[in-house]
Amino acid sequence: MMQVIRGGRLLDIDAHRADPADILIEGDTIREVGRPGLKAPDGARAIDAAGRLLMPGLANAHTHCHGNLAKGMGDRWNLELLLNAGPWTNGNRSLEDKHLTTLIGAVEMVRKGCTAAYDLTYEFPGPSPEGLEAMARAYAEVGMRATLAPMMADRSFYEAIPGLYAALPEALQREVDRLRLAPYEASLAACETVLKGWRFDRAQLRPALAPTIPHHCSEEFLIASRDLAREYDVGLHTHLLESKAQALTGVRLYGRTLCSYMDGLEYLGPDFVAAHAIWLDDDDIRRLADAGASVAHNPGSNARLGNGIAAARRMRDFGVNVGIGTDGASCSDNQNMFEAMRIASFVSRVQELDYRRWLATEEVLRMATAGSARALGFEGLIGEIKPGFKADIVFLDLSRINYVPLNDPTNQIVHAEDGTGVESVMIGGRMVVEKGRLTTVDEAKLARDAEAAAARLRQANAANRELVGRLEDLVGTFCVGLSRQPYHVERHALCHTGHGR
Repeated sequence: MMQVIRGGRLLDIDAHRADPADILIEGDTIREVGRPGLKAPDGARAIDAAGRLLMPGLANAHTHCHGNLAKGMGDRWNLELLLNAGPWTNGNRSLEDKHLTTLIGAVEMVRKGCTAAYDLTYEFPGPSPEGLEAMARAYAEVGMRATLAPMMADRSFYEAIPGLYAALPEALQREVDRLRLAPYEASLAACETVLKGWRFDRAQLRPALAPTIPHHCSEEFLIASRDLAREYDVGLHTHLLESKAQALTGVRLYGRTLCSYMDGLEYLGPDFVAAHAIWLDDDDIRRLADAGASVAHNPGSNARLGNGIAAARRMRDFGVNVGIGTDGASCSDNQNMFEAMRIASFVSRVQELDYRRWLATEEVLRMATAGSARALGFEGLIGEIKPGFKADIVFLDLSRINYVPLNDPTNQIVHAEDGTGVESVMIGGRMVVEKGRLTTVDEAKLARDAEAAAARLRQANAANRELVGRLEDLVGTFCVGLSRQPYHVERHALCHTGHGR
């Protein structure tokens, strides 16, 4: 089927312009971009984009679909307290819950102009082919692109941080013992079953692997995961140096940074994505750059959990590909890539006195489109509006107050857009959101199902919530104490009056 978009204004990110242009689409692919009046074949469907700003679909470089049913469940949690809360926020999920929580996130993302995501899924005690099928099916139903990577570990959070388990009273040790994870052989066997039988179109949905945090995995597990990913030619994605506690743990366990440790295991490469990457030093950054690896920069989550401010400018200086992500709804509360871009721009300005070192809006928007696309493994397919790329196009309504007056479209998308300007979203030539209406999923039913699931899970996880509450002060005190130890880089914006320490 041929389609032609007429009357819109096409964003030129780098030129900070949006000139009138027509776009010819064949099937799911852009065939030609030209001046208004572009010749189209007889019978081509015309799409009226008058008063609309056309931009590439945003790509979310790092999220967690399981977090959508846990939206808003915690407030003053650092990363370690979020991990401690996992049995409460993610416990007792049925197969239907896994499908539903993914559906919620995909709907939110497409409604806010995001057409693709790198989703690190989670199941306890380990990944299952049935669970991954249910989550992938949710993305397919919405019509969104995704790279799905099951998070895996063979050490529980309490076992992974040196000294934490021993610091718990014996009664609590017995209770957290039941939170131990599946043996890594079982997790990898489930993943291999998924990789062998992947039935989805890889132009839309791709599998990957996510050993969740390096020190949560035995060395044998990391090596086996690496080898499995290479055997099936899929990506690897891990949370790398997200918190200071992780950075200090890496040095304590391995005598070097976690990035250096992973490099020694031959993990780093073009198919490797480091999520967060806050506590990198220059040697770490250079390793990632030399390997052609990517970083998923999650500035909203980094601030929300108090983990610090990643050195995104420094990474780009070294040549690291940087994408932008929201992280999960349980630790960043929404899936709004416009907000993530705005925060990425702003936090770069509190790291540098020299304004020339701040991230410019065109850089941020490139990171959230082409940069994230590369991290997802979709480089050359999405992230730009030009011939040969998939027709993943967001239609922004220029009558919305975000663009009144329209002075600079690139600046206003990054600094003024909040998702309310999204009128329509096309993915692969198909209107997934059309004039404000989601065309693929019954949102009223989705809301009813979500409320019913949340009520049931509150009851099912009441005992887990009580356990998490008893552990919280112990875990929080231990991990804050660990984080007070010196590290050779600083990524916190701490006040030096004494109160920040």
